[in-house]
Amino acid sequence: MLRINGSAIMPPLRQAPNRCVPFSVDRKMIVKGEIINQPYSGQFDERIYDNASPWNSQSWTWIKFLNDDLTEWAGQFRGAPREVAVSDKLQQTIVLTSDYIFRLDSKTADVLEIESQPQYHSLTVAPDGTFIFADYYNIERLQDELKRMETIKGPIEMDMIKFLGWTADKLLFTCDEFTNWDRHLEMELDSRDWAIKIRE
Repeated sequence: MLRINGSAIMPPLRQAPNRCVPFSVDRKMIVKGEIINQPYSGQFDERIYDNASPWNSQSWTWIKFLNDDLTEWAGQFRGAPREVAVSDKLQQTIVLTSDYIFRLDSKTADVLEIESQPQYHSLTVAPDGTFIFADYYNIERLQDELKRMETIKGPIEMDMIKFLGWTADKLLFTCDEFTNWDRHLEMELDSRDWAIKIRE
């Protein structure tokens, strides 16, 4: 049970054992998320996203969200910060921390799914709304749930993948060739056919 201003508040049953602190703001659709430092007390309406686990770290991530009505609020997520991404087409938001992947409904800000101990360090959204993740060796795209990621094969085995950003439908990134670390490459992922190519 959680307490806000002395009043006891139970989290939604469907989110148990996750801990999620509701508040009274009539929230609209999330359109943007930004990693920030811990806000001052009272600076934003806040909501806590946590999950009961003996493996939890003591780190937290704060995300400032912008709604489509231009109101702002903050989410506090268990784990050190990595990335946040919003898919307007899917109406979903994903927060990636060192401890968890939090997949949220952008309309309600409720948790749809949590995955623990993620290996990913990078996250972005394709023009068609697909969430794309990367660890150091692989790029994967989210299917209908976090346990069903599809690995996107490249022309070489990759290491030290780093996303650079989008040019139209193409995600640009750098990597090293695995076991040949002197070969530094610029790559592109075309989200129209999900093909990875070496940039000339």
